[in-house]
Amino acid sequence: MPPPLVAAAAGLGLGLSLIVAIGAQNAFVLRQGLRAEHVAAVVGVCLVSDVALIAAGTVGAGALVTRVPELLTVVCLAGAAFLLVYGAMAARRALRPAALVTEEAGRRAGLLVTVTTCLALTWLNPHVYLDTVVLLGSLASTWDDERWWFAGGAVLGSAVWFTGLGYGARLLRPVFARPAAWRVLDAAIAVVMVSLAVSLALRGAAG
Repeated sequence: MPPPLVAAAAGLGLGLSLIVAIGAQNAFVLRQGLRAEHVAAVVGVCLVSDVALIAAGTVGAGALVTRVPELLTVVCLAGAAFLLVYGAMAARRALRPAALVTEEAGRRAGLLVTVTTCLALTWLNPHVYLDTVVLLGSLASTWDDERWWFAGGAVLGSAVWFTGLGYGARLLRPVFARPAAWRVLDAAIAVVMVSLAVSLALRGAAG
């Protein structure tokens, strides 16, 4: 296999291994996909954000992040506050059936609110920087002339994952036709968000 394709395959594998995990961003994309609400916009925001972050890491921005730890401290604390609020909202939906919002009943969130929330869940999460800018960027540099092929493979992984998660979620919609299923999902999202918020707050305080 030609070196560029080897680099691209390595980037694809690493990109998927980092992104396929339960987290704030994936939980949000899943919920939007289940609701069939602004899915294209959410997938687009996630993908464009990953492209920007992976590109930044490939050109060497990871070194800046590691040399200025104060940047991660600020992002950690801001991200923790946002995730706590979002987690509280998910917990409220899980505990109060009247607060449940499904595709058939309840108000749909506006496009601006949805995009803003997606941007916040992406850019206020330090783990995103550590995975894409620092880790992917550092490994891309080891591929020398093929580093952009490596980055391209990682971007392809993001495109495949977010598109599959956002649009593939509709296959689970029969299950979520029951309000109880939405309560379980929102309870799980609340636990994930609060857990991430606590870990980010501890990281920020330690930094």
